[in-house]
Amino acid sequence: MLLRILGGLILLVVAAAAVLLWLSRPVETGELRDTYLTGEDRYVTAAGLDWRVRESGPENAPALILIHGFSHSLEAFDPWAAELDDAYRVIRFDLPGHGLTGRPADGAYSNEATVEQVSALLDEIAPETFALGGNSLGGLVAWRYAAGHPERVGALVLVSPGGYSINGVTADPVPVPQGVAFYLRTAPEAGVRAATAALYADPARLDERDVSRITDLMKREGNGEAMVQRLEVFTLPDPEPVLAQIETPALILWGEQDMMVPPAHGPRFVEAMPDARLITYPDAGHVAMEERPEATASDVRAFLDEVWQ
Repeated sequence: MLLRILGGLILLVVAAAAVLLWLSRPVETGELRDTYLTGEDRYVTAAGLDWRVRESGPENAPALILIHGFSHSLEAFDPWAAELDDAYRVIRFDLPGHGLTGRPADGAYSNEATVEQVSALLDEIAPETFALGGNSLGGLVAWRYAAGHPERVGALVLVSPGGYSINGVTADPVPVPQGVAFYLRTAPEAGVRAATAALYADPARLDERDVSRITDLMKREGNGEAMVQRLEVFTLPDPEPVLAQIETPALILWGEQDMMVPPAHGPRFVEAMPDARLITYPDAGHVAMEERPEATASDVRAFLDEVWQ
């Protein structure tokens, strides 16, 4: 009897492991393209990578280029595009190792390398001058690019941007916890749902379609490993010497219930930058552009109208 019970338990464990492996299997790029490419998408080759780029709005309108955060994709800024592409050419793209963009063959995932890669892409897709924005990691890339290319960035919009030290990360990277690495490599839907809900002030606002999309794109073959490699070299040195160089008018937006990057960093950005202003949202978390698209987009429109008047 005992052997039969043990045998049954072993079969259950094996079956559970098999189900877990099946659920965490990589998804082929072609399958994901069939599901997530739209008529507004195209591929652009730059820095040795094939980038997925999405554009909407009048072709001759002022350009607003937006960069998503870590482990997400260009769809994070679709809510803003829906609000703003009546007056702006809204351009967004997947970062390397995210969404449907390629991965650098040399494994170059440092912040400095990413800024260089994005710079090469913008040389291909952006007009001579444009407004640049980003959220979280995308915000960090945006302000670092703006510091090095003041002649191109006419306005800067940052949503809970990375910059100041968090989670022990400084000028030196920290080891990636095994649980985090496992999560990124396997992207279990329940884990993705919990992690994404934590970005919201009100998790009830989270759309299950977004959970499915984020899960699918994290499972894209190679993306999980790329994200782990990015974290392995991720650094946050003192940003203030670079921020002080940015004379471009900047709008900084922050959800007051941001649990990822402390809202207290917002005033520090404003103090460090020569021409920056801060707006906070009491009922938003880390992704205010998704959680409060109408309010945040309205503030962005007013800011850009003022800068470009």
